[in-house]
Amino acid sequence: MAKRGLGKGLDALIPGGDFQSDSAQGAQQVPIKSVKPNPSQPRSNFSQESLADLAKSIKEHGILQPLILTSNTEDDTFFLIAGERRLRAAKIAGLDFVPAIIRDASELEQLELALIENIQRENLSPVEAAHAYQRLNDEFGLSHEQISTSVGKSRTAITNTIRLLNLPDEILAAIQKSDISEGHARALLGLSTKNSQIAILAQILNHGLNVRQTEELVRKYSGAKPKNTAPKQETPPEVKDLENELRMILGTKVTLKHGKQGGTLTIHYYSQEELESLISTLKK
Repeated sequence: MAKRGLGKGLDALIPGGDFQSDSAQGAQQVPIKSVKPNPSQPRSNFSQESLADLAKSIKEHGILQPLILTSNTEDDTFFLIAGERRLRAAKIAGLDFVPAIIRDASELEQLELALIENIQRENLSPVEAAHAYQRLNDEFGLSHEQISTSVGKSRTAITNTIRLLNLPDEILAAIQKSDISEGHARALLGLSTKNSQIAILAQILNHGLNVRQTEELVRKYSGAKPKNTAPKQETPPEVKDLENELRMILGTKVTLKHGKQGGTLTIHYYSQEELESLISTLKK
């Protein structure tokens, strides 16, 4: 799916594809000490093991994809727009200089692009993503539909992720620590009070409940009837044959439920014209 960024957009600031050489992409060597992390970085958790692996790769092969920076007008330093993991790994690897492409970006564009770049390219936790989406909504006035277009996710996914922020801090912390999954958290949203949500969280952690077990427990706790998990009965071949024959005659979907003492015949129609046509056919 093509990216459709906001403002200048990621496509305008971050070239696509792999970087094969500095000169080919207009990159320059920048002192690593002059690069300042983006204060709008939405990602707060970085795997140290993953950074160590990346640092090892950088030592062997260098940084193949330059950082994207913008100049700090107050001094001779730069703010990072894209490449937080590469910057951190380069410091671990002991590099003095990093390849970078310098782009013009306002403070608001830096914030916007940092959010979108991380959502699109990094493995943000569900909570980090929720905060990022919420900031795009609050600070830029973007609708869920506009956010979904920008980051390449469905509008429903955006809305469901933002809803996680309605959960108590204890549950958000459990998601961040990977003690529970996003599926667990969404199930807990079905409870009406924070106390009940925290109570079910304790049971999930104490008993190692999976998502389906959590959903059943939430339904039981809220007084809802559990879903019928009985396997769906296969329609006998002879009934299917009758349905197909009636479908050919009537020109529409037909459902036949046949039992020992009779059954039901359901004829489906999808417009007033189809209903009138069916009535005419049945009268004949």
